[in-house]
Amino acid sequence: MSETLLLFDERMIEHDPGPGHPERPDRLRAIEAMLSLRTTSRSRIEQPRAATEEQIARVHTYDHIARVGELAGQYGSLDPDTHVSPDSVRAAVLAAGAATQAVDAVCGGTSDNAFALVRPPGHHAVANRAMGFCLFNNVAIAAAHARAVHGKRRVLLVDWDVHHGNGTEAIFFDTDEVLFFSSHQFPLYPGTGAAQIVGNGQGLGFTVNLPMQAGAGDGDYAMAFEQVLVPIAEAYAPDLVLVSAGFDAHRDDPLGGMEVSEEGFAVLCGIVQGIARRHCGGQMVLMLEGGYDLAGLAKSVHACIDVLNGSTPPARARSSSTRTEHDVRAAIERQQRFWTM
Repeated sequence: MSETLLLFDERMIEHDPGPGHPERPDRLRAIEAMLSLRTTSRSRIEQPRAATEEQIARVHTYDHIARVGELAGQYGSLDPDTHVSPDSVRAAVLAAGAATQAVDAVCGGTSDNAFALVRPPGHHAVANRAMGFCLFNNVAIAAAHARAVHGKRRVLLVDWDVHHGNGTEAIFFDTDEVLFFSSHQFPLYPGTGAAQIVGNGQGLGFTVNLPMQAGAGDGDYAMAFEQVLVPIAEAYAPDLVLVSAGFDAHRDDPLGGMEVSEEGFAVLCGIVQGIARRHCGGQMVLMLEGGYDLAGLAKSVHACIDVLNGSTPPARARSSSTRTEHDVRAAIERQQRFWTM
């Protein structure tokens, strides 16, 4: 029976980007309320430790770290969408610390898998600047920590947030030690993630973009993961699996245009967990990214925790749209240069 480590700290609720901002403190409050209702003993909750500058600097420039640090205790903005309050920098350092702590627990064998329930999110932050609600790139910090401390050389990083993880892609664009897979609505912010973007140099073929048109639902996503992600991941044979777990592809989310249900996210979690079980003893870490409908967010997180705990995912929806089938074929055509599909 699986034990899942949940990283959570109320101090991350204190990050407040301001009135009307979608990345609001109530997101973690909704998850906290959900956790208080859970009766399973298959999860344990720990508070994250703050990340060190060394851990953050594996993916971010010192200038960026200093720029963020200068805003500690203040109100300010790092870009038009990314605002901070006096407690935001502490929250961001805790979120980054949760990333490394989750990796340590899973790679060290004290937990089967982990879910870092953090904010601010991270996958838009690039090496030298904040972007799109994100101060530090938490999942990239996790991957870099796994490589530097635990010797991981084939990290599969799956991003199912409705927005393309441009920051994560850029950070690992030139390496084959991280395989980056992103399924995302396109066109949508930040406007990146075209299928023809496949990495560079040593990383050529290790960026897998699956842009999808609005309206994709449970069956579309499951089909896309099974036809694009799974065959590539089987060939890559990862020694660790990380997930940028955004839930803004939920059908009720105000920022996305997708139709995924909480059951659909559980199916995706099960597909990715299957990859982890086949190749790296189930070592898998989820990092919270987006998700702005509070009920949809809490239900989707709950559904994924159940899968991590060992519950059988729901039956896969078998219907898919011709739009998504076209998107999947386009991605496969781009990736067949590098992978047998």
